[in-house]
Amino acid sequence: MGILSMTRLAGAWVATRLNIKSERGATAVEYGIMVALIAAVIIVAVLFLGRQTSKTFSCTAGSIQTTSASC
Repeated sequence: MGILSMTRLAGAWVATRLNIKSERGATAVEYGIMVALIAAVIIVAVLFLGRQTSKTFSCTAGSIQTTSASC
């Protein structure tokens, strides 16, 4: 037996004893869900702030054009 095959055998034995499983796929799905939720929150925030900002600028423009400063 070569040293490479002994290393592979030892690695397989350790993985079996420790019950190590690959969780890359699950982790990628979890990150994908997190990114989607973050994107949804950002979109909602931008829509809300966009409306509020538009109202504020419209009020300010109206106040500048007229002498009354009521918003």
